[in-house]
Formats: sequence, C-alpha cells, structure tokens
Amino acid sequence: MKRKIRVIVADDHPIFRGGLKQIIEEEEGIEIIGEAGDGQKALEMILEKNPDVAILDIDMPKKTGFEVLKELKKSDNSVKIIFLTMYKEENMFNEAMDLGIRGYVLKESAADDICESIRLVAAGDYAISPLISKYLVKRMTMHEKLRNENPTIDDLTPMERKILKLVSENLSSKEIADELFISYKTVETHRSNISRKLELHGSLSLVRFALEHKSVL
Repeated sequence: MKRKIRVIVADDHPIFRGGLKQIIEEEEGIEIIGEAGDGQKALEMILEKNPDVAILDIDMPKKTGFEVLKELKKSDNSVKIIFLTMYKEENMFNEAMDLGIRGYVLKESAADDICESIRLVAAGDYAISPLISKYLVKRMTMHEKLRNENPTIDDLTPMERKILKLVSENLSSKEIADELFISYKTVETHRSNISRKLELHGSLSLVRFALEHKSVL
C-alpha cells in the first residue's frame, strides 16, 4: 500500500483550521498528523514529527510563517512548506520564494486546489495559485535575464555562492563565519576571490551585487 502524505496544518483561526483539516482528511492518500494555532507550536511540531508537507498561514502569533521558514532552513529537516494565505502582494510572494517555499496558495482557493497543491509539493513540484502565477513567470524571466547578463556567477564555487547569498542577507563576515563554521579569515579570502571573479571593487560593490542578484544565488 502506498504511504500517505503526512501533513501538519498551522493557522491561528480555529474555525478555518478545522475546516481545512476536514477537507484534507476527506482526501484519499493524505493524512493530518498535527495542527497548531501559532508559529512556535508549528515549528516544534514540524521538528518533532517530520511531516512531508506543512501548511502554514503567514500571520500567526509567536512566530510568523516567514520566521518558521527561516528557522527550518537552519535545520536538516526536509519538510516542504506551503503558505496558505490571503496575501496576493508580489513582494510577499518573492520573499517566500527566496526562502525556499514550495507552495504559495491563496485561502480563496477551492478545496480541490488545496489538496492538489499538497500532492504537487509532496512530489517535489511547485504549487502556485493561478491568480499569482504571473509573479512566478516574471521571476523566472528575471532570473534568466540576470544569468545571461552575468554568466560569471556560474564561475563561483558552491562555497563562494553560499557566502554571496549570506552577504545578500546582510550578514557580516563574522556572522557568516559563525553560520558556516569557518574562520573569519577564510570568509574574507572567499569575499576577495568573489570580488575578483565578478570584477567588483570594494565591499560596498560586493554587497550591492549580492542584493541585486539575490534571486539567482
């Protein structure tokens, strides 16, 4: 028998959460293994139960969906996250994508769409509500444009790209060293090599480049 997709649901509105739980539980091949009413509880439950998929609201007490996602990135947990939200703004969508979200689904979506999103994400695909799919197309177009305009990014080593990504998140060399468990001097050497390869001059130029190309790192 094929294993069911294990799901955790987190939303601070009990009535909505209950309705969502009922919709999912009626779907064959998917099971709810936990529910939470705030972000902190959701994070703890995800780390403890290790679900296949977690459906999170963005606005929650104690920790927002974004904060939960950032905490999970620090762990080796392989859960795939879907934001189920009312927010249609492009900047919210892009921030979620930058953090590695797999699904961005609007709360107004039909029940069948929500369940299909779970299946897509569990299979390794993306699930984006049709109303905001234009943001994904725009993002992919910009991503390709930046790659074509800046082929030297591909010349960076995996470690250099990782460091450049952390630079784009406004981390200092000391913070990067702590994050990657390497020495401050090693980080500075990598930064120098990155600047040389990308023909950048000065730390401000490096930071500006990292911020402008954050989506392709």
